[in-house]
Amino acid sequence: MGLRQGKTKLLLESAIDCALLAVEIYNKPRTPFRVENYITNMIMAWTKVFHAHFHTTIGEKYFYKTKDGRRYEVIDGERKAWELSTCLKKSNSLSPPVKANLEFFIKLRNKIEHRNINKDEVGIVIFGECQALLNNFESFVIKCFGEEYTLNESLAFALQFSKLRTDRQQRASKTLLAKEVKELKEFISKYRRSLDEETFNSQEFSIKLISVPKISNTNRNDLAIEFVNWKTVKDEDKEKYSKLLAIIKEKHVIKEVVNAGKLKAGSIVQKVKENTSVSDFNHFDHRCLCIIFSIRPYQGEKDKDPFNTNSNFCHYDEAHDDYLYQEEWAIFLINLIANKNWNKIKWKEHFNSSIKLDPDKL
Repeated sequence: MGLRQGKTKLLLESAIDCALLAVEIYNKPRTPFRVENYITNMIMAWTKVFHAHFHTTIGEKYFYKTKDGRRYEVIDGERKAWELSTCLKKSNSLSPPVKANLEFFIKLRNKIEHRNINKDEVGIVIFGECQALLNNFESFVIKCFGEEYTLNESLAFALQFSKLRTDRQQRASKTLLAKEVKELKEFISKYRRSLDEETFNSQEFSIKLISVPKISNTNRNDLAIEFVNWKTVKDEDKEKYSKLLAIIKEKHVIKEVVNAGKLKAGSIVQKVKENTSVSDFNHFDHRCLCIIFSIRPYQGEKDKDPFNTNSNFCHYDEAHDDYLYQEEWAIFLINLIANKNWNKIKWKEHFNSSIKLDPDKL
């Protein structure tokens, strides 16, 4: 339906402008507070579109009144309108997954605003919810005001640098273990666990995407990216997608079990003793080599960050305040002693002179 000039149209256009600004900010990699601003602007967009919807359905009744109900509450000379959480309670036009998505971001915004963390790292974790927040907004606009107010003609699919994305995901996994964001991560996990299976699995709560390259013998006029409506997919194809998703989930779970296949320092020492001529290899020798090759930080080092390890060989286990080593570290040390003629004299010499060596250049 076409809206004539008036308060409803002004509110709707303002809501759409907020949503477009949110997307513009989110898709600029170097914008400060990118995810925080995206969430804030999208909450403003949702609040304004609710006000536009209420203005057409119940009139100007979306303002708070005093306890006696005779006067409107006023802030700085303006009537106090319902905030988003109240709009959700007053509306019965949203599905449970859409409402769960909005409630998630209302709570998350309050938590993020009071924490000094790298919000971009959090953004990687909640990408699916962020995309659903935008999709749901557009669907609500179309449902209430018609197709002419769709946003998709104004938006483009954001280009991604796949290698950069992978590196950032790795840094996010490392950063999310830090104490500064531990509570925030626990909130996200707890909220997701609190949802029933139908709500959590809904694309309206969080977009779940599987990136599958298109084969080369497609029509040359085809789009490079196509989105499939799950409701239109045949049952046999749904089964294939589910199997693919199961494979991806299985691989992901293996990565999440960070202690799988890891070794303690004593195991490294034992392996070196058993596989080299240095039968008296001990923990002090191991410490020397860790320092020489900057494998992990030690107490007393300036600006010590326990997570500052060589992830190819070692990682910090925050839960136990300890370090665990990869099998590759044991192999490296065995090769160093057996094939490159390193011995106690040589690593103690490097240790005493504080020379930091790059293991990849040996």
